[in-house]
Amino acid sequence: MASRWWRWRRGCSWRPAARSPEPGSPGLAGPPGPRAAADACSQAHRWKGLDLSQIPYFNLVKHLTSACPNIYSISRFHHTTPDSKTHSGEKYTDPFKLGWRDLKGLYEDIRKELLISTSELKEMSEYYFDGKGKALRPIIVALMARACNIHHNNSRHVQASQRTIALIAEMIHTASLVHDDVIDDASSRRGKHTVNKIWGEKKAVLAGDLILSAASIALARIGNTTVISILTQVIEDLVRGEFLQLGSKENENERFAHYLEKTFKKTASLIANSCKAVSVLGCPDPVVHEIAYQYGKNIGIAFQLIDDVLDFTSCSDQMGKPTSADLKLGLATGPVLFACQQFPEMNAMIMRRFSLPGDVDRARQYVLQSDGVQQTTYLAQQYCHEAVREISKLRPSPERDALIQLSEIVLTRDK
Repeated sequence: MASRWWRWRRGCSWRPAARSPEPGSPGLAGPPGPRAAADACSQAHRWKGLDLSQIPYFNLVKHLTSACPNIYSISRFHHTTPDSKTHSGEKYTDPFKLGWRDLKGLYEDIRKELLISTSELKEMSEYYFDGKGKALRPIIVALMARACNIHHNNSRHVQASQRTIALIAEMIHTASLVHDDVIDDASSRRGKHTVNKIWGEKKAVLAGDLILSAASIALARIGNTTVISILTQVIEDLVRGEFLQLGSKENENERFAHYLEKTFKKTASLIANSCKAVSVLGCPDPVVHEIAYQYGKNIGIAFQLIDDVLDFTSCSDQMGKPTSADLKLGLATGPVLFACQQFPEMNAMIMRRFSLPGDVDRARQYVLQSDGVQQTTYLAQQYCHEAVREISKLRPSPERDALIQLSEIVLTRDK
C-alpha cells in the first residue's frame, strides 16, 4: 500500500493527504494495516504510565509515528459537551464556570495579599492581576480540590486553605512572568506592554520578588509543613528551569530530554505541586496525592507543548505577544527538535542558538515544511491521555469530569 502523509488541519484532526512523499523524503509512514494497527495499539498500551520524559528521542519519534492514529484522536477527549451530563450524572456548563464558583473575587483577594503602601510598587505588582489572563492554574487547583474532597468523604466544599493554594499558584505564576519578561527583554504580554518596558528592568525584578514574598507569606499562614515543602519546590524548579533554558545539548537524545525537563520545571511543576498541595489538605491518602500530582504534571507539560506549537501557528494578535519569539531568543522547542529529525542542517543553527542573520527565518521555514508541529501536538496528546488516565481513578464527580474536559481545551486552544 502506498504510504500517505498525515496532515494537521485546523480543528486538530489528522487527515490523509492525497500525495505521496517525494523520493527520499522523510515523510511519515501511512496508516498501518489491521495487524500492524493491533500491534501498534498493543505497544501504545504498554507505554501507558511511563514517564514520557525518559523516552529516548529517536524511540519517541518512532513510537509517535507508528502507533495507530485512532488511539490518539482528540475525539477521545469528548467526555462531555457544554451543558451536558457528566459521568456523575450531574449537569454543568463548562470547566471554567464550574471552577469559578470557588474563585469569585480571586484577583481582589490577591491584591489584598500584596498590601503595598508605595503607589508605584503597588501599580507594578497589581499590573497583571487585572482579570484578563486565562486563570488556568487556579481553575485546575479549585477543581482538583473539590474532586479530591468528594473522592475522600463526598464533601462538596472547598476549604479556605485549598482556595488559598489557588491564589498562591496564580501569584507564583505571575511573578515568574514578570521575571521571564526581564530575562527575555519582552515588550508585550497579554496584549499590553510588559512591566519591564513601562517601569524598567530593575523595578520589574523587585515587583516580581514582592509578589513571590506575598505568596510565601500566604503559604506560611496555611501552617501545614507538608504543603509548604511541596510549594517551595516550585520556586526552586522555576529557577532551575530557567537555567536549563539558558543551556543546550549537542547530543539529540540529550537535547530532547533537556527540553522536556525544562518544560516540567518551568511550567508543569507549579500545576503538579499545586494539585498535590490541595489533595494533601483534603485527603490523607498518598495514592490520591500521587494522582493529583501526575494529572497536574501531564496536563502542565501538554499545555507548554501546545504553547510551543502556537508560537509557530498563531498570529501575534491571538497570542497577545509576538510569535516566533522562542527562535528569536535562541530556544529550540518541540517543533524545532522534531523538525531537526527531518532537516539535520538545523543542528548547526540550534547549537549557535539561531544567532546568524537569516537563522530565525530559515528555522521557521524548516519547521513549517516538516512534521514538527504535528509531532509536538501528537506528543501533547500523549500527555493529555496520561492525565485523563490518572484523574479517572478518582470517584466520579462534575469536578473530575471537568478536569478530563480541560485536557481537550488544552489541546485545542488557539491562544
